[in-house]
Amino acid sequence: MHDVHNAERAHAQNGNMKTGHDPHTALLITDMVNLFDFEGGRALGAAAVAIAPRIAALRQRFDDARAPTLYVNDNFAHWQGQFSDLISACRDAGGASADIVQVLAPRPHDYHVLKPKHSAFLATPLPILLAKLGVRRLVLAGIAADSCVLATAQDANMREFPLWIPKDGVAAISQARSRDALAVMSRSLHAHVQATRAVTGVFPS
Repeated sequence: MHDVHNAERAHAQNGNMKTGHDPHTALLITDMVNLFDFEGGRALGAAAVAIAPRIAALRQRFDDARAPTLYVNDNFAHWQGQFSDLISACRDAGGASADIVQVLAPRPHDYHVLKPKHSAFLATPLPILLAKLGVRRLVLAGIAADSCVLATAQDANMREFPLWIPKDGVAAISQARSRDALAVMSRSLHAHVQATRAVTGVFPS
């Protein structure tokens, strides 16, 4: 992860941005760097490949607004590894894993956080990073909608972050599970779930 000093410098630069930029909203891309080596992984991998271009387009929208993109990802249970190791493992694995990192690998100016469990907030430096960046609203994309995205959304809601979970930017092993998770996040967490095409900026009005 970029250290907090880099985050402070980025925040200071964001404070001088012209009107129309939104440095206070962050895009969290969850678990898209993935080997899919588990039960149901083939189905989830296919669903993740389908949403990758939409997430890439959303990431470009954040770049245009000079708003931060953060990758939050399982550490593959490799406690001594780095995020770059995950990227290399996916490229070597081929298939859906390689296809996704071809489209969505983090760039040098992106932030990345490794997480040990489902929620991006649990036992990670994410809360400190968000505070240093001055982030007040979160957009959650990635997989799985009914697992890590849902757990992260619950923790974000408890911390009073307004949420947008684009329904075309998340996926699960089945469309039914994704729909059910989105319904829970909309109803219980008061999250926006509009599709990316229905929102022109980095957060719904």
